[in-house]
Amino acid sequence: MAKPPGQPGSPDVPEAIATPRSRWRMQIVWLVPLIAVLIGGWLAVKAIMEQGPAVTISFETGEGLEAGKTKIKFKNVDIGVVKSVTLSGDHRRVIATAELSKDATNLLVDDTRFWVVRPRISGGTVSGIGTLLSGSFVGMDVGTSTKPRRDYTGLESPPVFAIGVPGREFVLKGADMGSLDVGSPIFYRRLQVGQIVSYQLDPDGKGVTMRVFVNAPYEKYVRSDTRFWQASGIDVSLDTTGVKVNTESLVAILIGGLAFQTPDQTADGAEAAPNAEFALYHDRAEAMKQHDRIVDTYALVFRESVRGLVVGAPVDFFGIVVGEVAAINTRFDPVTKQFSIPVEIRLFPERFTSRYMKGGKGRITDDPQRLAQTLVDHGLRAQLRTGNLLTGQLYIALDFFPNAPKAKVDWTVTPPEIPTIPGGLQSMQNSVTSLLAKLNQIPFGGIGKGAQKTLADADSLLKQLRTDVVPQARDTLAAAQTTLNSANSTLQPDSPLAQNTTDAMNELARTAAAFRTLADYLERHPEALIRGKVEDKK
Repeated sequence: MAKPPGQPGSPDVPEAIATPRSRWRMQIVWLVPLIAVLIGGWLAVKAIMEQGPAVTISFETGEGLEAGKTKIKFKNVDIGVVKSVTLSGDHRRVIATAELSKDATNLLVDDTRFWVVRPRISGGTVSGIGTLLSGSFVGMDVGTSTKPRRDYTGLESPPVFAIGVPGREFVLKGADMGSLDVGSPIFYRRLQVGQIVSYQLDPDGKGVTMRVFVNAPYEKYVRSDTRFWQASGIDVSLDTTGVKVNTESLVAILIGGLAFQTPDQTADGAEAAPNAEFALYHDRAEAMKQHDRIVDTYALVFRESVRGLVVGAPVDFFGIVVGEVAAINTRFDPVTKQFSIPVEIRLFPERFTSRYMKGGKGRITDDPQRLAQTLVDHGLRAQLRTGNLLTGQLYIALDFFPNAPKAKVDWTVTPPEIPTIPGGLQSMQNSVTSLLAKLNQIPFGGIGKGAQKTLADADSLLKQLRTDVVPQARDTLAAAQTTLNSANSTLQPDSPLAQNTTDAMNELARTAAAFRTLADYLERHPEALIRGKVEDKK
């Protein structure tokens, strides 16, 4: 029986044929996780490809370091972050592991420097003030080397200047640091032109070595003969010339500093090369002293007090400084049992007049021994003199004393000895001592006894005069007084003698008038001597 149409098995409905399912067929729903895996893998590969280098930095302390927060900055741009902060194996240092951006790979060279930026006040400079609000970070300065590096030792203080800054670095050798520090300024003609980079104690412990940096364009003023000195604070000195007060600037007074200058005689010399080494002097006076190439050493033996004479005191020759005191010692002579003071001096022959007067030949320094002996033969002696009454400091004067005892330069000892003569005050003291010695030799006891005998004789004489001579002298004086009184009464205007004298004088006047009349008449009538008066004849 045929099935109705539309029913299974009906000839109008096709028979279904089963198709076997493929075992590799993927359903659409699995595409989503697949795509997610692909994206994740791509991101992972991209992250690995873009991942920057990792570096380890060793610090003495972890102050300012915090894992995951402390940034690493170069020129104030974030280039990495500190990932972890741990202690080293010996627990003496802190190891910070940081991850930098890929762009910073070429910055990690052998002389790159790292340091923690935090608020600091050192050497007159203030840095890291901004970190009070933003927090500390690790600063970075790129070096000039081409050798790559991944482990570093961090600086404990920021570098004074960045690598690549135009300028020149020099080395200074000094006896001590004074009040200097890293970052202390360097002055040239009172302009700040550089700073101290670092310092360290010499291996022998007898000095310090400093590295300084002079910024461009001032580094060209550092010449081969440039002098550096400490310009810290106020320099007050007392010497034979008086009181001197020197200072470089207000900054130098407060925090100290260095200064340099080239003597005018060598100002045109060649510029100093980088890392050139210079001596560091205590003050400008010491630095700018003339540096002589020829130095002769002599000894002066004094037998008087040298109080006020110090090492470095000048040796003067007619007002010209020709040397300086190098050492002051004491010496005991076991034969005479006396002490003496040998003073060692350095003489600079180049400061003496180097040629004879016009008409002479050769140089006077051709034979130093002959020259020295010739000068000594003409009275050259060394003498202590007071350079300043206020300070009481002494200096040594080389002068000529023609009346000085003959002497010779002792060339058999080292250093040779130049004869000396006592100073002015010492000579006066010796003269006073000699005078007192002569006075002590006068027999004042005998003179006193003789004076007593003389006084006794004088007393006897006075007594004799009082008993014998004085009465007679009194009578004589009384008679003389009587005579004077009589003469006085006689010479009175109303006395008879005076009246008679007046009459006599009147008579003499009349007589003189008669003679004058006669003379006039005879002058007119000379014949009257023979003939007589004419009137009488009539």
